[in-house]
Amino acid sequence: MSNDTLSSNLSEIDTEHNKKNHYKNFTDNFEELLLALGFIIMIVIITLQVITRYLLIYDLPIPNITIWSEELSRFIFIGVTFLGASLAIKKRESIRIDFFTKLLPEKYRLRLRFVSSLFIIIFSLYMVFYGSTMVGSLVGSFQTSPALHIPMFIPYSIIPLGFLLIIIRTIQTGIIDYKNMNKTDFILSFFLLVAITLPITWFGSDHTALVLFGYLALFMIIGVPIVFAIGASTIGTALATGAIPIGILSQTAFTSIDSFPIMAIPFFVAAGVIMGDGDLIRRLLDLSKSLVGFIPASMALVAVVTSIFFAAISGSGPATVAAVGTILIPAMVKQGYSIGFSTALIASAGAIGVIIPPSTPFIIYGVSSGTSIGHLFVAGIVPGIASGIALGLVAFLVARRKGWDKKTQKFSAKDLAESTWNAKYALIVPVIILGGIYGGIMTPTEAAAVTALYGIIVELFLYRNMKMRDITNSIVKAGPTSSIIIMLIMMATIFGRIISIEGIADTFVNAITNFSTNPIVLLIMLNIILLLIGLVVEALAAIVIFTPLLLPIAIEIGLDPVQFGVLMVFNLAIGFITPPIGVNVIMAASIAKVEIEEIFKRITPFFITLIIMLAIVTYVPEFSLWLVSILE
Repeated sequence: MSNDTLSSNLSEIDTEHNKKNHYKNFTDNFEELLLALGFIIMIVIITLQVITRYLLIYDLPIPNITIWSEELSRFIFIGVTFLGASLAIKKRESIRIDFFTKLLPEKYRLRLRFVSSLFIIIFSLYMVFYGSTMVGSLVGSFQTSPALHIPMFIPYSIIPLGFLLIIIRTIQTGIIDYKNMNKTDFILSFFLLVAITLPITWFGSDHTALVLFGYLALFMIIGVPIVFAIGASTIGTALATGAIPIGILSQTAFTSIDSFPIMAIPFFVAAGVIMGDGDLIRRLLDLSKSLVGFIPASMALVAVVTSIFFAAISGSGPATVAAVGTILIPAMVKQGYSIGFSTALIASAGAIGVIIPPSTPFIIYGVSSGTSIGHLFVAGIVPGIASGIALGLVAFLVARRKGWDKKTQKFSAKDLAESTWNAKYALIVPVIILGGIYGGIMTPTEAAAVTALYGIIVELFLYRNMKMRDITNSIVKAGPTSSIIIMLIMMATIFGRIISIEGIADTFVNAITNFSTNPIVLLIMLNIILLLIGLVVEALAAIVIFTPLLLPIAIEIGLDPVQFGVLMVFNLAIGFITPPIGVNVIMAASIAKVEIEEIFKRITPFFITLIIMLAIVTYVPEFSLWLVSILE
């Protein structure tokens, strides 16, 4: 064989090898690529929608994209949601309650994780089957979308295809777990699966609430991701009691998230991640130092002030803890603060992230209850800032008593002006959001999309510390988080169908109001219920599950739905710093590399502070509503 022939053969082998590698890379990472592309297309389309709407006022000769832009962005959004959900499963980032499973030895946790995967697959198979049936019926109906005039079976196909993708990724992660199991583990896992599902055959239509909430609790205890725990308990209830036809679940899955207001969530999440990954957080930190650096124990105050600033961008408690804590926890320890106090303070200040707008929990509550998201945003401003001031005061008193951080810097108006100027692009964000909404310029979703695009422009072209690859990575990081939230709304809508049809909410309201008719007592009961829920259920899941149950009670005793939204989110925010879930504490502990128990030991004064602020929110309606009334 000649050298030329040998070289040619080797070249062909290399080419074939490269093709296989490219194919494998695409199959492994196509969710990331399509998710980032979908996000950017939606952001651009909705921003152009806002611009076009106002240019058309002046009769300029431009195409009116507002006719179709919203519909197209909604359909892309549904597809992106399933891509993000698939990515969350692939990366094992789904929200689940793992407090109970963590108490078990590793081999038992592995079995439960494998069983959890089986339940996800079973639920998703139902959704694929009935989703395909629904698509088949639409093929013959010749229904088209109102704006784009495309056959409706095309967007509805996202449901069976999306759940099929979830099945594929679940099988892949399940195989990894299977390889770490022995034969006994595998057999016992299937026995456990049968033992859990068998009781479905024992119940009838008289036990709907028991089956629904019993299976939900059981699935969450064994570690099934909350999204699929809600879905699987709903299907189990439908099979056991016939409360609703299973066939409507796939249609409800589509219509529940085919909603323009819900699209605000991924845009705000993406904006927070992009700005948190960029240079913006350091500029906010410098501004905070200029504001309070002249006060003793200034580092503790800087932590709270920076958390308030970043909360006005991220709308998320854990995101605020991650962004602020990564920089400030090491800095506080270096300044002499104990690591337990530092992490406890950052975790507590991070709770403000879901009270100050733009708050993801407020958006979910608004969608779940039909309450104005703009009103909720404004209602959270005073309680959020006041809570930050209260936490700062407590942190100051503790630090002074301990003798920490006595060094101060001299106040300088010049430094304050300079740091304010350097942080100007960050300070504009709340103006874009609230000014756009209350100025009648944008809807909350449009404001969210514009904010996300603004963040990209600031980091790429003004701060110039991020490249397009970094922006894409931030969007991909935001994808699973936002998709899990959207999937929660989807599953909770399905879950809520049974609650509504079976009159479970009415029964619950009657049980509570029969206990007492005194509004003060009922408000105390509402707070206790929500605090207990916050101990064991993730805040976003708690909102979508319990809003239909608790809001009627609030209305029954004369509570404004906006005030109840603030009250509900405030209670669940306290759950961010309480065991056993305490997501803010877990996040802070992972940053500081400290035991969670050490943080909980130091968090008591901040917990008491937030409870006092909760009492004010509860019994002084004007605290939340006076700013709303002014802007109305």
